[in-house]
Amino acid sequence: MATSASKTNKVILFQGDSITDGNRGRNEDPNHILGHSYAFILAGKLGRLLAGQQPTFYNRGISGDRMSDLYARWNEDAISLQPDIISILIGVNDIWRMMKGEPSGVTDRFERAYRHVLEETREVMPNTQLILCEPFILRTGAPAEQWENWEQKIKHYQQVVRQLAEEFGAVHVALQGAFEAAAERAEASYWLWDGVHPTAAGHDLIAGEWLQAVEKSGLLG
Repeated sequence: MATSASKTNKVILFQGDSITDGNRGRNEDPNHILGHSYAFILAGKLGRLLAGQQPTFYNRGISGDRMSDLYARWNEDAISLQPDIISILIGVNDIWRMMKGEPSGVTDRFERAYRHVLEETREVMPNTQLILCEPFILRTGAPAEQWENWEQKIKHYQQVVRQLAEEFGAVHVALQGAFEAAAERAEASYWLWDGVHPTAAGHDLIAGEWLQAVEKSGLLG
């Protein structure tokens, strides 16, 4: 990876649900503020490699969020930060609410809300670059109980993310295949302990796939 880019002090924002949140701090303590998710791994690696530019990293993932929740807080937790790069990983809670029959999951707003987020971002921050990570599951825990339905829905969401990445000129990070390949080396729960939430090894896998896709795109110079 190159260690220089056209602009110094890039602001990189990670957005999503509990997978991104990683029990992040809600104050300014730099020892905990980024949590312990893939966002922390990436911020550590990129922060070291790009130290001459002193990039700023924000984690604004919130546990339990659906895509519509992300959109509802987009002004405060994205646009107000004026990031140069926004990375989004979300979708599993949209499915979970539907599968559990909760009132918040009666209608599927994933694609509609995702498009609103991207359209608004392009309108007010046309130079901000986007990284869209596909949601993923493995056949263990909750997904295994209704696997066919979970699999059908997650594949649809993955297609939506891929299509939106193409439409909005975003970097697409494919993750499902990487987790499936990893599950051939160790059981599914080794990577996603409940079929949804990553272990430490799972978060490192996400970070590795993210870096590979972003390096290939030339996004960081």
